Amino acid sequence: MTSQQTTPQQRQFVKYTFLKLRSAWRGLPLEERQGGKREVAGLIEAFSDRLMIRTYSTVGMRGDCDLLVWSVGDRLEDVQALVSQLFGTRMGPYLEVPYSYLAMTRRSQYIEQHQHAGQEGARLRVRPVGSKYLFVYPFVKTRAWYLLPKEERQAMMDAHISTGHRYPSVRINTGYSFGLDDQEFVVAFETDSPSDFLDLVMELREVRASEYTLRDTPIFTCVGMAPGEALDMLATARE
Repeated sequence: MTSQQTTPQQRQFVKYTFLKLRSAWRGLPLEERQGGKREVAGLIEAFSDRLMIRTYSTVGMRGDCDLLVWSVGDRLEDVQALVSQLFGTRMGPYLEVPYSYLAMTRRSQYIEQHQHAGQEGARLRVRPVGSKYLFVYPFVKTRAWYLLPKEERQAMMDAHISTGHRYPSVRINTGYSFGLDDQEFVVAFETDSPSDFLDLVMELREVRASEYTLRDTPIFTCVGMAPGEALDMLATARE
């Protein structure tokens, strides 16, 4: 009798592309702007067969970016092709990328003692829950953190994880960037309650593991929208 072999899940590439629209775009004729937005929305839809894509507006949240394209896939080349083709649209000449973060999924080394349902650190596939808001930031720990004994780091992470579990309305997606990008992690929190996220972040400041945070900015507050809706937020005046 032949035993069945389980194929391990493939890890995914996770990309956060923040876009800024040049002011010259808003001075274009209405018909040209509408055509450009339809082209970009259609391109994002065309890539949905090979990438998980979510779009968010950051208009009014920050002054240095207007739109987030969150893309997840099995091939780095698909992520690259999406951004390349965005620049090839009629909106392309008016788009800039002030921030760009690349990461991969990975099983966390700190979750073995935690049996919480849906524990995020065990996931190798990104599964958004469709929350209204997404809070994203790059994250870097101090080198001193990695020199601590594993048992000491585990104890601090146990407290960190337990704090997170007190806020079930906030779901974390952790991406690992070691060797891929400038940061070590990219974390993205999905929630329908910004106040719960604020309280969680404040409480985590009191956890000892926070002593080993070197950098956790910039922080992006993103409002989830369908591609067409998010693009409409770029220029709605006089339309």
